[in-house]
Amino acid sequence: MTAQLIDVTDLNALRMGVQTQQPFHLIIKPIGPVCNLDCDYCFYLDKEKLYPSRHSFRMTEETLETLIRQYIEAQPEGVQTVHFAWQGGEPTLMGVAFFRKAMALQQQYAREGMTITNAMQTNGTLLDDEWGAFLKKQNFLIGISVDGPMKLHDKLRKTKTGGGSFKQVVRGVEVLRRYKVEHNFLCVINSLNGDHPEKVYSTLKKLGAEHIQFIPIVEHDEFELSKPAGKRTGKVSANSVAPLQFGKFLSAVFDLWYQQDVGKVFVRNFEEVLAKVLREPSSMCVHAPECGRNLAVEHDGSVFSCDHFVYPQFKQGNVMEQPLAEIVDVASQVKFGQDKKSTLCDACTSCEYLGLCHGGCPAHRIDRQAGEKHHLNYLCEGYKYFYRQSGQGMMQIARSL
Repeated sequence: MTAQLIDVTDLNALRMGVQTQQPFHLIIKPIGPVCNLDCDYCFYLDKEKLYPSRHSFRMTEETLETLIRQYIEAQPEGVQTVHFAWQGGEPTLMGVAFFRKAMALQQQYAREGMTITNAMQTNGTLLDDEWGAFLKKQNFLIGISVDGPMKLHDKLRKTKTGGGSFKQVVRGVEVLRRYKVEHNFLCVINSLNGDHPEKVYSTLKKLGAEHIQFIPIVEHDEFELSKPAGKRTGKVSANSVAPLQFGKFLSAVFDLWYQQDVGKVFVRNFEEVLAKVLREPSSMCVHAPECGRNLAVEHDGSVFSCDHFVYPQFKQGNVMEQPLAEIVDVASQVKFGQDKKSTLCDACTSCEYLGLCHGGCPAHRIDRQAGEKHHLNYLCEGYKYFYRQSGQGMMQIARSL
């Protein structure tokens, strides 16, 4: 889709009454791919290559205001809550002043009676008292990244000089606890910590974790997802967690959680399965039947189909050039979301666990199947293992509710 560039002064004409057909969600990247860490497995650091002539990745106030205004105005009538999710790169590099401006703009453009919520995903290394006070005052939900004990965390989550980041992250966690900022722990499971479920889970609990999400790293060729399905190699890096390794990791943590922490620690991976057992809708796009309503916005206002598909061919538009509602509901984006279901391979459609998995994230569908047009999810074997091992426990929890 080609959008005609217009003068920013004409944006008032664009925003009058243009709304989407259904609610949608944005992941906003105000600093683009820029980060103060250099994690070995990060898929987003290389996105700087998409902007070879750009020297600054900071979102301008003009772009910020346009984005906030359109994000709120594009929501259908009747939407009472709009969720803002700030990611990067490392969003705290923008500084507290930028986010104070964002909060003021949210209140300026919010509809009467509308609630605005904010969440931020951060590595935690830059959090200090100023951040703590601000995040508490604005009721932010923080997702902070910890990959287990220091020895495992520091192997891949490194500073720009190659040092470890664990001690700095722990200081950030202490800031959040001191200011009573609501926070979750995001734990990336890779080929190293994937063999140590007990150590990883124990470390998160020692840090006071009450909410945890385990995120498998599937690191493929830089532009693998930009290739046509038939051209993908299916190869992953040495940092990637192996399918069965991930399944065994989840199963081991589930056993510990089931024995000790049901009702005390909330693991999103387990809650997702439990919701499916109870026939409730998915809270994670990864395991929803379709996707496409969670888009990513770069620092310059460019809107992409998904955080995992920030490639030129998945750019749906730019909020500085056209109404956000048109971008979200454009035919190519609608098709992107529907393809999650329509491109399931035969192994998926005939699988007994389809109702739990729904083929997983399209970004992980890289395994070729003989004689099939569509690819299998790389993590399939691991998901099946976890579903089998946790099934009885999940059913017992479901019956107790």
